[in-house]
Amino acid sequence: MSANKQDRAFVITRHFDAALPHVWKAWSTAAEMQSWWGPKGCSIKVAAFEFRPGGFFHYAMHFPEREPMWGRFLYRNIDKHTRITWLNSFSNETCGITRAPFDMAIPLEILNDVRFAETNGSTIVTLRALPHGASEDEIKTFEGMTASLAEGYGGTFDQLAAALAKSA
Repeated sequence: MSANKQDRAFVITRHFDAALPHVWKAWSTAAEMQSWWGPKGCSIKVAAFEFRPGGFFHYAMHFPEREPMWGRFLYRNIDKHTRITWLNSFSNETCGITRAPFDMAIPLEILNDVRFAETNGSTIVTLRALPHGASEDEIKTFEGMTASLAEGYGGTFDQLAAALAKSA
């Protein structure tokens, strides 16, 4: 990956008022992920959750009055309490990669790298997302999605904050 492509990443950082082990559990267990992952307005049904390098998180996103949209993580790297790296993509019911149902120009796979840091009993989470194996046109589409990504991940992180507060 060239430095130029690395500079094209989407990055979001959020501070959570919860200890690192509590935040880590929210990312590393199926029941916890089901309670907060995804954009606002949807619920998640977990089809598979294999929290290990090479494992899958396969899920259906349910929105009111719409057919479910499927997604998947293919976990690549997991360093307990420090980092999770995965390839994220839309999928079908059998966990195969598919194009985004609303925009065929979105890259098939997005490499996500989440870092965790604890400070004074709270946790800072930084997510970095970058197209993986994408064409130049797909990369440009991804770059044009900054506002949408900020809203989507921002809403997802809002839901994480609410889930952490409930389980504290």
